[in-house]
Amino acid sequence: MPREIREDKPLGSRAPRFVQASRPLHMSWRVVIFIVGLAIVVGGIIMLPLPGPGWLVIFGGMAVWATEFVWAQHVLRWTKRKYHEGTQWLKERRTARKERKLARRAERRSR
Repeated sequence: MPREIREDKPLGSRAPRFVQASRPLHMSWRVVIFIVGLAIVVGGIIMLPLPGPGWLVIFGGMAVWATEFVWAQHVLRWTKRKYHEGTQWLKERRTARKERKLARRAERRSR
């Protein structure tokens, strides 16, 4: 599995230690991260019907949330895994199509 979707990476907050050390500061940090991520995700949702990279922005907002929230980390891992499975499926499909095309050419030449 590619390094960027390794699942042995620890889950949890990526906040600096001094933020994690203070409960009120950490809660404030989480609220700010949530609001920033929400603004990015909403911007991406608005971009879906409009010109712009809507899905990319939505996943960017999820990445912001994943710096602090375990549920977002799980969603991103799932998304990355499905993305890599999909690209692998497409590569296999493309290879199989090329092989069929070559086999048809070889069959035509042998006639």
